[in-house]
Amino acid sequence: MALHFTAEQRLDDDVLEREFTLGEIPGTLWTPASTTPSPLILMAHNNGLPKNQPRLVARARHCAAAGYAVATIDAAGCGDRPRSAADDQARTDLRRAMQAGEPADGILESLVGSLVERAVPEWRTTLDTLLALPEIGGRVGYSGWTAVGIRLAAIEPRIAAAGFFAGGHVPQAQYEEARQVTIPLLMLLQWDDEGNPRQRALDLFDTFASTEKTLHANLGGHTGTPWFEVEDGNRFFDRHLK
Repeated sequence: MALHFTAEQRLDDDVLEREFTLGEIPGTLWTPASTTPSPLILMAHNNGLPKNQPRLVARARHCAAAGYAVATIDAAGCGDRPRSAADDQARTDLRRAMQAGEPADGILESLVGSLVERAVPEWRTTLDTLLALPEIGGRVGYSGWTAVGIRLAAIEPRIAAAGFFAGGHVPQAQYEEARQVTIPLLMLLQWDDEGNPRQRALDLFDTFASTEKTLHANLGGHTGTPWFEVEDGNRFFDRHLK
């Protein structure tokens, strides 16, 4: 599968931002101004929100300015990628249940499970392709969407460390996969996340088999993660990727 760069711009922090396509997969790659190959961080937004989501882009640019190549892709059915009828129905059912204050776990199990099944092979294909670029080299990290990250960390030996955001639903079947994850982890938890009961996040953290795992909990709702956690995340990756 051929990689095609479709647009590029040099940003104010001297980071090079390039849009690409890999078959049907659209993505963005940020690389620092460096003469040596940079470690790679795969960055995915929770539950497949678009790759141009402002918070993800800000995190990616900050990581790239710190010396990392950072890549993100749109998951199947997300961003500008076409959704299946099943995707649309699941999202409609989810909105209806949340507006009515009804339990939504069953819908999330199906929706997120389907997204993970489709997203992980595409992330691995993207990883294969990006590691062949001369500007990328060394160890690989993962940051973001927990459900996808668990699957990747369990089956992809090239990923050396991962940072997870505990704000997205993780299907129950993936708790068994979490027991297979042994790489260093940094997990962020918003203590008052209205869509993610904290005990569920704490139980998941306890499930990981990693001997080096750190939990950062901050007061506030789902979108209230403090910016200093991005800087702490860079220090975490510095320890394990550089």
